[in-house]
Amino acid sequence: MFKKALISILILLLVFNLYRMVFVKNDQHSNELLNASINKDTSAWVGPSHYQIPLATQKNGSLIQYGYELIAHTALYLGPKGTVQHSTNGMNCQNCHLEAGTKPWGLNYGSVFATYPKFRERSGSIESIYKRVNDCMERSLNGKALDTNSKEMKAIYAYIQWLGSDVTKGKKVKGSGIEILPYLKEAANPTQGKIVYLQNCQKCHGANGAGAMDTTGKMYLYPPLWGMHSYNDAAGIFQLSKLAGFIKNNMPNGINYHTPTLSNQEAWDVAAYINAQPRPSKDKSKDWPVLATKPVDYPFGPYADTFSSAQHQFGPFEPIAMAKKNKQ
Repeated sequence: MFKKALISILILLLVFNLYRMVFVKNDQHSNELLNASINKDTSAWVGPSHYQIPLATQKNGSLIQYGYELIAHTALYLGPKGTVQHSTNGMNCQNCHLEAGTKPWGLNYGSVFATYPKFRERSGSIESIYKRVNDCMERSLNGKALDTNSKEMKAIYAYIQWLGSDVTKGKKVKGSGIEILPYLKEAANPTQGKIVYLQNCQKCHGANGAGAMDTTGKMYLYPPLWGMHSYNDAAGIFQLSKLAGFIKNNMPNGINYHTPTLSNQEAWDVAAYINAQPRPSKDKSKDWPVLATKPVDYPFGPYADTFSSAQHQFGPFEPIAMAKKNKQ
């Protein structure tokens, strides 16, 4: 009787251990998968609201606030009718850096403080945040550089630093800048892009691309996309891949990367139509000092390859990219 009871206990212990070996191990594996899924960074960076600017708790809170104002309402301070100086075209920084540089894939500032200073191929030099800001002033806003010692530059720097204060130094967070779309197999089509523009864009930016002023008449509610008051041909967004990616995740106004309404093809085509229109020109002779580093969609020669300027402007870009890769 005792032997039978002992055997039964031993069998139960064996079954229990087998259960632990199979099921608990499986549970551990499931937990590891679950933890990996939880820890995986699947969401894009979103910047804090300007209502969170620490006016009362940081001594430079008012400077950060002024930096926000300069980004959101640039023209009120620096535009043709600006209260500080008249040095830009009337557009606001947030016409490109959406929601004052806080929107995912809307050219946000999330990784700027974490990744600058850094080497940039366009200038062939190590650039500071001050240099990067002034690039925007001279290119996207078709204006004049700010004095790096000015209150305005210090305020913009303080705002960018505050926005990226939680980003690890050296890290580029998901959602920074612009999402670059896959290349089309064929060239982007400005003619088709005009149709997309008239259907989706003219209601804000106008059929003539001139944009629309707000009620003050001092800054643009909807920025001009071409013409003398728009970004010039040295702006980063004059590269087709950048404009197409920006449009896909942000336009028509109000959409985001979760809910795009245009297809990749439509985004490329409308970008081609917009960038085919006349706009101010800037001296670009010192850009891309190493020709081999020019982007495939940079529409101004000379080039390190034999592809035409037209193909560098509208594509198809994949053959250029492949030729560039094979040279490396």
